[in-house]
Amino acid sequence: MSNNKNALEIKAVDTTERLTKLRALFRKEKYNLTAYVVPSEDAHQSEYTAACDARRAFISGFSGSAGLAVVSTDTAALFTDGRYFLQASKQLDHNWTLMKQGIPDVPTWQEYLVQNLPKNSRIGIDPTLIMACDAKTLKESLGKIGSSLVSTEENLIDLVWGDARPPRPCNPVNVLPLKYTGRSHEDKIANLREELSKENYYGFVVSALDEIAWLFNIRGSDVQYNPVLFAYALVTKDDIILYIDENKLSSEVKEHLGSNVKFRPYNAVFEDLKHLNDKFKNDNQKLLISTRTSYALALAAGEENTESSRSPILDAKAIKNEVELEGMRQCHLRDAAAVVNYFAWLEEQFSAGNVLNEIDGANRLEKFREEQEDFVGLSFDTISASGPNGAIIHYSPEPKTCAVIDPNLLYLCDSGGQYKNGTTDVTRTIHFGKPTEQEKRAFTRVLQGHIAIDRAIFPKGTTGYLLDVLARTSLWRDGLDFRHGTGHGVGCYLNVHEGPHGIGTRIVFNDVPLQAGMTVTNEPGYYEDGKFGIRIETVVLVREVDTPCNFGDRGYLGFEHITLVPIQTKLVDVSLLNPIEHKWINDYNAECFQKVSPFLKPDSPGFRWLERETAALK
Repeated sequence: MSNNKNALEIKAVDTTERLTKLRALFRKEKYNLTAYVVPSEDAHQSEYTAACDARRAFISGFSGSAGLAVVSTDTAALFTDGRYFLQASKQLDHNWTLMKQGIPDVPTWQEYLVQNLPKNSRIGIDPTLIMACDAKTLKESLGKIGSSLVSTEENLIDLVWGDARPPRPCNPVNVLPLKYTGRSHEDKIANLREELSKENYYGFVVSALDEIAWLFNIRGSDVQYNPVLFAYALVTKDDIILYIDENKLSSEVKEHLGSNVKFRPYNAVFEDLKHLNDKFKNDNQKLLISTRTSYALALAAGEENTESSRSPILDAKAIKNEVELEGMRQCHLRDAAAVVNYFAWLEEQFSAGNVLNEIDGANRLEKFREEQEDFVGLSFDTISASGPNGAIIHYSPEPKTCAVIDPNLLYLCDSGGQYKNGTTDVTRTIHFGKPTEQEKRAFTRVLQGHIAIDRAIFPKGTTGYLLDVLARTSLWRDGLDFRHGTGHGVGCYLNVHEGPHGIGTRIVFNDVPLQAGMTVTNEPGYYEDGKFGIRIETVVLVREVDTPCNFGDRGYLGFEHITLVPIQTKLVDVSLLNPIEHKWINDYNAECFQKVSPFLKPDSPGFRWLERETAALK
């Protein structure tokens, strides 16, 4: 049928005219560039960006959330990771070369600038879009071949985009009450100042949007899916300055922030930092900037006046207090009820012979979430993927190209919600018909990795890098694997992807030990191009556990799962399970029924579906 078009058939955007206009700017005397670098991020190094900041997507046609473009006078290269290889290969037109990061012999974008461009090249970049530490390293590498990094005062992509570029959002800011945060913003700022004083810093520039929202106990809607607002903040021993468009602030918000917080226009931070240069020097102190602070902010403050390290707010935010942890537990119960109602509804529709596409499904799931208490919005674009579309790791169905949900194929649904007391992220893979033996075997291998992480007990000081192997061992037995991390931190009514911790093979996950109070996902998967995708994702809390012994007097940690959507047992190959895994599945599904059924209407389709799906696996 005509609307059963597979997303793999999506047509690429013709970028010829856009690239021609960009290269014409290279030749202008004020720029005189060999190439231009276009990151995905905005000036705050956000993962998700407002429409006005989607410059890489505009110039390349690739809409994935991660990637970077390098456009030279005669080439255009798009760098992205394994999550997006398939998507990028379909969305890039003939002007572009896809650079598959992580594949042997494929250079990083930094190496590409050194190895693939002529010596003595001038490589332009908007300094607000590159981290100061990355700019420093890149300048050193380029300098070895006589090339230079050129900071452009104007963003060249914006000039090409012109009047068609969307305006910057200016949405109202809201107060997040103490009953949700568990700590006042005055307390958080006092703790931050205490940390700065210990290291004799003059102050700290806060540039990450979720850190500003967390620090001041405010939320916004300037970026889709993330309840954040465009702002900078400067916290010193003398001042607290919030750089924001004051039109966004109601009298209630100003009263909440109090008289100690001063307000300045959003872009005034650059001028203020320049004026503070002498202050740093006279006091023999430095300004702390995050390792993710933009090069533009470091230049404004004076690179010699700044010191870079991981943001102290990042670490404080990652460890949830008891109010936040309980909020996360509660919102996950309501969220599970919404997902259960959705799966039950899908099954009813198919039984009635109705035809639904992937977007129909995603929209209906959102409506079920809207019925839940304290729901604010989605935490990311729902991945509603039937059959082969499930193999596209970060697939997003589009109205003109999405597939019909085929009940005879695996269905992968990765979705989440923002609630005033927490953020959810859940993936379940289900089958409405009869799965193949191959699908069951692969699903079970993924599930065994999921169980291994869930049951892990480990000494304090252990990182997610060291735990990652647990998620892959069962897959490796069958020669299978997956090209994404096993887990990411999750904010509390904040960004669904939150650092500094995680579980995965990237060496950065070996920098930060898991600590009690952290939240992280457990999401192994397996993807077979052109056939199906499998992922099982649950949010877990890191907690202290009692063990019979305490070797080294270190203390031990484990996980508490708070996502409670059943594992579909008809997808399980029982012959592969050991007794512990078999019991875990039955115990988990029983817990799902016990805790989620009170949020469902008795004898409703959702209740009946949950009751059936949580029956013990024989």
